[in-house]
Amino acid sequence: MGKKAKQKKARIRPLALCVFRRADKIFVARGYDSQKGQTFYRPIGGRIEFGERGRETVIREVREEIGAEVLDLEYLGALENIFRFEGKPGHEIVLIYDGKFRDPALNRDDLSIEGSDDGEILYEGSWKPLGFFRGAGAPPLYPAGLLALLERATAQSPIPVDN
Repeated sequence: MGKKAKQKKARIRPLALCVFRRADKIFVARGYDSQKGQTFYRPIGGRIEFGERGRETVIREVREEIGAEVLDLEYLGALENIFRFEGKPGHEIVLIYDGKFRDPALNRDDLSIEGSDDGEILYEGSWKPLGFFRGAGAPPLYPAGLLALLERATAQSPIPVDN
């Protein structure tokens, strides 16, 4: 008897993402799902490693992907994201932080920067007005619920993060 091919067990991914905000704009990465034929946007950050706090993840991921330093991190909230990407199911628990870029040059409206990891280009990051994500035909902003979280956070002050 032959052995059955072992299937990889689906797991929930813990992520920490940073929303860089200035005025009515946020800095986001553009992604594309070829199965859906859909462009979408998401704040930058990544997978939380074992033993790493969410804020540490944001600092590490932003440094690795775009070579930038983060200031004034504040926790905004958590979102659960269940989705399909490239035809495969996904499930994430996402810690959302607010932060600022240390380098003021990254705050230019016309900024377009490639995020990469180990030499592979992952995304193009740019500033988009929040209104870009509202209304019929607007591209999705992920994780689901992020726009509402940002609107609530604007109405109240963010929760400070322990250093």
